Amino acid sequence: MQASEASRAMAVAMSTAASLGLTADDAIVLHDSNKLTLRLLPCDVLARVAPVAYQVAEFELDLARRLAGAGSPVAVPDPRVEPRVHERDGFVVTLWTYYEPVAQDELSPVAFAGALGRLHAGMRTLDVPTPHFTDRIEDAQQLVASRDRTPELADADRRLLDDTLRNLRRAVCERGAAEQLLHGEPHPGNVLATKDGPLFIDLETCCRGPVEFDLAHAPDEAGEHYPGVDQRLLRECRILVLAMITAWRWDRADQFPDGRRLGTEWLGQIRAALGRDGLNALG
Repeated sequence: MQASEASRAMAVAMSTAASLGLTADDAIVLHDSNKLTLRLLPCDVLARVAPVAYQVAEFELDLARRLAGAGSPVAVPDPRVEPRVHERDGFVVTLWTYYEPVAQDELSPVAFAGALGRLHAGMRTLDVPTPHFTDRIEDAQQLVASRDRTPELADADRRLLDDTLRNLRRAVCERGAAEQLLHGEPHPGNVLATKDGPLFIDLETCCRGPVEFDLAHAPDEAGEHYPGVDQRLLRECRILVLAMITAWRWDRADQFPDGRRLGTEWLGQIRAALGRDGLNALG
């Protein structure tokens, strides 16, 4: 968020907590992107704040409650207040349990794969309308196709991303793998390492697709410990996901720290991966 918007969002979060009987004299920014994630003190609650126009807070809150009820490892709303979406001054606020973190190096590939497997098991019990994973690929393709939105992307790199997204999307779909509800972006940044084990957050990216698409966001070693994985499909999904996030880094509106450098670095990784896995001939 822009600094002025973030300041307003913090004030809204604190006033919302106070109106519910939670003492919030200070706010610590834990994450700042399309939404602001805050630790409110001394009540020790986690507040997520997003502009009204760019949020799916109701969906995320409901899904977290249903998954927790199914025994899935997800962060849950703060039990001291009613789990609902609060709208104030152009923002929506949801209040969540704050989990004291433990060292990320305690989150082993085995623990990560096990937690993701339990999340997927819970998701298979739910009937939730969500986008298909190919909708997210389509968004990246449209971004790459727009020179107005990606003016700094060189022609050769634009062709590489376009070919990779189009060809691997087709290859993955043609495999006909079983599909289910997915997290959508279960990378380590969306997993809390807590004393109770890994907990997934940021459920707004949920979609339907093969589990390999989710595993493509996870550390490589985790894929070795997830049962029944199609390793060829997982390799294709990893390159596909890499092409997607690379496209986002070239969006002129992207605010990801050091985004252009990462975009350049990832283009090189895509070329190397395509050659290493023998996928250059896809077409």
